[in-house]
Amino acid sequence: MSPKIQASLPIKINAPRQKPKTEESMVPVSFGVRLVTLLAVTLPLAGLVLAGCLLWGYGFNWVELGLLGGMYFFTALGVTVGYHRLFTHRSFETNRAVQVVLVALGSMAFQGPLLTWVAVHRRHHQHSDSDRDPHSPHAYGSGAWAIFKGFWHAHIGWLFRANPANLESYVKDLRRRPWIRRASELFPFWAALGLLIPAVLGWLLIGGWYGALLGFLWGGVIRIFVGHHLTWSVNSVCHLWGMQPFKGHDESRNNFVFGVLGLGEGFHNNHHAFPTSARHGLFWWQLDISYLVIRGLALLGLAWNIRLPRQAALASG
Repeated sequence: MSPKIQASLPIKINAPRQKPKTEESMVPVSFGVRLVTLLAVTLPLAGLVLAGCLLWGYGFNWVELGLLGGMYFFTALGVTVGYHRLFTHRSFETNRAVQVVLVALGSMAFQGPLLTWVAVHRRHHQHSDSDRDPHSPHAYGSGAWAIFKGFWHAHIGWLFRANPANLESYVKDLRRRPWIRRASELFPFWAALGLLIPAVLGWLLIGGWYGALLGFLWGGVIRIFVGHHLTWSVNSVCHLWGMQPFKGHDESRNNFVFGVLGLGEGFHNNHHAFPTSARHGLFWWQLDISYLVIRGLALLGLAWNIRLPRQAALASG
C-alpha cells in the first residue's frame, strides 16, 4: 500500500501573531561578508577533518570514524526528522514507537529537550529576522563588526540569553499529550545514553577502557561538536550566504554545503517558503537525506500523510 502524500501550503502553528516587519530590521549583507562568514564556520570543521587525517592510525581509525559518522547520522536524524519536521511542523505522521525513538535520538544530539527546541524554532518562524527572532544575524545594524556580532549571536550567542516568558505558548498542542511531556523531561537520560552508547561500542569493538575512551571521544564529544556547529550554521550561515529562489519576508537562504552536511536542513529558503513540507530539498539536485528517510519509513508503513508543496506553488517561486 502506497503512503498517503498531501500536497499542501504552509499551515499556521499555534503562536502569537508577528508584528509587521520594518525596513530598518533588514540590513543588506555583501558577498564578501557572506564568504567570510562561511569560512569562519567551515574552517574549524575542515581543521577537524585534517586532525583526523593526521591522527589516522594513532587513536583514530575506521572504527572511530564509524562511531563518529554513525552516531552523527542517527542523532542528527532525531533532530531533522523528529524534532524539526515531525514535532515542530507536523510534516508527516507516524506511530508512537517511532516518535519515541526520534525523541531519544534528537535528545542525544545535546540540543535541548524536545519541547524547548520546538518552541524556539516555532518562534523563529513566527518572527524570522525581526527583532523577536531568537537567533537572527540581522539584528545589529550594518558594517563588518555589526555583521560579525550578528553572526556570533545567530550561531551560538543566543544560547546564552534567557527564553521569553511566553515560550510555552508555542507548544500548547504538544504539552497536551502527557507522553510527549514525559519524553521531553527525560532529556538528561537520553543525552547521557548518547555518550554511553559509543563508549560501550568502543569497549566492544576496540577493547578495554582505552577503547571506551576513544568511543566516548569520537562517537560522543566530538560528534556533538560537529552536530552543534552544523545545526547552528543553519541559523547563521543560511541567513547570510546562499541562494533565495523563493522571495519572502526574511533572509533565509539555500546553502548547498550545509544542505548536504545538515541532511537537507541547509535548503533553508525552501523550508521558510514551505514550512510544513517534509521535503526541504525541493529540486532533484538538492540532496535531502532526511526526506529520503521519511520516504523509507513510508515504504515500511511507518509514515503517512506526508506533506509536500503543490507544484503550482513551486512554479510561482
